[in-house]
Amino acid sequence: MKQYNTKAIMASLLICGFVGMFSETALNIAITNLMEVFHITAATAQWLTTGFLLTLGVLMPMTGLLLQWFTTRQLFVFSLASSIVGTLVGALAFNFEMLMVARVLQAAGMGLLIPLMFNTILVVYPPDKRGAAMGFVGLVIMFAPAIGPTVAGLLIEYLAWNYIFWLSLPFLIIGLLVGLKFLENVTEVTKPRIDVLSVVLSTIGFGGVVFGFSKAGEGDGGWTSPVVIACIVIGLIAILLFALRQLSMREPMMNLRVFKYPMFIMGLLLVLSCMMIILSSMIILPMYLQNGMKLSAFTAGLMLLPGSALNGILSPRMGRLFDKYGPKWLVIPGLAIVGAMLWFFSGITPASSIAFIVALHIGLMVGISMVWMPAQTNGLNQLPPELYPHGTAVMNTLQQVAGAIGTAVAISILTSGMEKYLHSSPAPNEMNEIAKAMTFGSQHVFLFAMIVTLIGLALAFFIRRVVVQHRAMHPSH
Repeated sequence: MKQYNTKAIMASLLICGFVGMFSETALNIAITNLMEVFHITAATAQWLTTGFLLTLGVLMPMTGLLLQWFTTRQLFVFSLASSIVGTLVGALAFNFEMLMVARVLQAAGMGLLIPLMFNTILVVYPPDKRGAAMGFVGLVIMFAPAIGPTVAGLLIEYLAWNYIFWLSLPFLIIGLLVGLKFLENVTEVTKPRIDVLSVVLSTIGFGGVVFGFSKAGEGDGGWTSPVVIACIVIGLIAILLFALRQLSMREPMMNLRVFKYPMFIMGLLLVLSCMMIILSSMIILPMYLQNGMKLSAFTAGLMLLPGSALNGILSPRMGRLFDKYGPKWLVIPGLAIVGAMLWFFSGITPASSIAFIVALHIGLMVGISMVWMPAQTNGLNQLPPELYPHGTAVMNTLQQVAGAIGTAVAISILTSGMEKYLHSSPAPNEMNEIAKAMTFGSQHVFLFAMIVTLIGLALAFFIRRVVVQHRAMHPSH
């Protein structure tokens, strides 16, 4: 096995991944501020997030193909160039359209970087060290979005929203320079045939579903709006045609034979349920803290910091435990903890103490860290090396879709819960009643997340440790 400077390679990928994930959530806290600055509605501002997810949803399915067409260095440089230009445009943006272009460029950079990171780890680390390495990726993927809102809250309070971009820029440039010096080409370029129809179907399919669900969460017409129904139906049909086409091709764009491996499917389902739990609760909680409990953006960001930071810090630790003991002893207790926390969350009211909410959030994030990386690494470990790019492409693509669905369902449950409460309220316009309605809606969202957790827990009992052999080509049991 070739020796790589794994520390330097990881450092450059992690710095860039961190900044990319940071800017993904940092802007969420700035949305209220941006609505005033650019005179836009909440539904328009929502596009800064939707557009980001949509770009990822369209780009992710192609990453398996791109990893075989371009060298590691080429993809790395391209993804960083896109992120740097996007960040610069965002820092200088003087209208909403410019900011929107910046988000799309940033998302394109991230959409290439994340799969590149996973794939590089699978190639440069032996299977018994992978859990810990994946844990560091977990640290970045969970910790960066976690501190995003806190740092952004500070920047908005004392400087201005565009400093979110100015702050990210130097780090991206450092990451690029470190990568240029140390990153080696770890994958071989095989240049498989590009099937235009597959690209078109995957774009319409995944793009349509992500767009449809994001649109449903916006509120105007919601789930019954013809645009939402059309997007989701057309998207699902396109995904079905895409899948059929992939199975009939000799060199598929996204090799669906990864679904022959039972533990890969199990890992995928658990990661998707984590994604839905995280996104549905992470969108609702800050909104509840700000609107239901009337706390400032900065306070809300600070309250979510300990749990998210702990989740990040524990990720590499969980990875090492996974390398040692396998997935079962982490995943089952982890989901049990998550379920218990969400059950308590479904009972919070404006009278709940800040310490109680912080403690619940810490418990939730610790539970998630016990599930996410072990399930993901275990699943990818079962694949033979030639399916690594496809396995990561499938996981990353479906995570974006699950994220969009989780967010949309959460916002819909929240809105309908609030409307139902205010409908029967004697004074629906009073601040106090609106806060109560917010509580009522939020409680329902946490119950939804709890149901997802219980389904995951039922699945987790079937998870088995994968023994990596990779000499024989058939799925190893």
